[in-house]
Amino acid sequence: MEHLIEQALPWLHMAFGPDPDWKQAFLTLLTPLFLGATGVEYLYLKRHGKSFFFRKNEVITNMLLGGSYQAMEMVWFALFVNAFMHWMYGFRFQTITVTPLNFLGLFLGLEFCYYWFHRASHRIRWFWCAHVVHHSGENMTTTTAMRQSLFYAVNLHQVFWAPMLLIGFPVWAVLLAYGINLGYQYFVHTQAVTRFSPWIEYLFNTPSHHRVHHGRNPQYIDKNYGGVLIIWDRLFGTFEPEVEPVEYGIVRQPKTDNIWTLNTHEWKDMFSDVLKPGTSWLRLKHIWAPPEWIRPGLQEQSNLRDKPVA
Repeated sequence: MEHLIEQALPWLHMAFGPDPDWKQAFLTLLTPLFLGATGVEYLYLKRHGKSFFFRKNEVITNMLLGGSYQAMEMVWFALFVNAFMHWMYGFRFQTITVTPLNFLGLFLGLEFCYYWFHRASHRIRWFWCAHVVHHSGENMTTTTAMRQSLFYAVNLHQVFWAPMLLIGFPVWAVLLAYGINLGYQYFVHTQAVTRFSPWIEYLFNTPSHHRVHHGRNPQYIDKNYGGVLIIWDRLFGTFEPEVEPVEYGIVRQPKTDNIWTLNTHEWKDMFSDVLKPGTSWLRLKHIWAPPEWIRPGLQEQSNLRDKPVA
């Protein structure tokens, strides 16, 4: 595998610089495939009288969020992420030479780390502040996968990949495995596919499982965190099958297509809660408590998640 990477390096360096973010490079190279899949999805849904799933304003918003996310990821990588991940890699227990077989091991290990990163992104408000952007769409098409936050790179979520770096996998390999993980997930954001065979549905994250993940139906909230595999959800009790129709979006739904508001509203609310009077411990708890946590003594927060964002 390293031999193949070495052959591709001159071209990648020309396109992405001398020390590229392999995650973003991989996703950028796949962009034509992503757009092609979205075109096929639209034509399929149109043929079956369901093209209304493609809501014009939301699709445009998704694409703007995706483009700004890609650009900002590259900037943050150059300014901070690359150095931070190499700093963590400096504490490795050994140095692993990447081969196809141990890259598979890396991919499975990173998928396990991704499950906990994704779960934390729903259950710890600091991480939810970035992830909420992805869930704020009120529909599901492959363009929903583009709906990402400007602030992912700076919320320190890279600590979830630390186990792979400490084991000894190089930064480029961890980023590439993460990119493959995210690339797969583009294709599970769709209503064009119902279900696959039972064994696929049992092992893998599928469109059916991921529709549940995007639902704000009470039984669907905070379920199905897997990226490529769904086995971690089955193992740790967070699996929920798709039964009733999914209502997409979040409980406190932003009523806007403004991409700056979509990126910042939860950060603004979290820091507003932190600054409200009270003991330091309870004020700071807003940062690591679940998003729906209500601080004792602040009655005005009781309906916080039910109020729409202007």
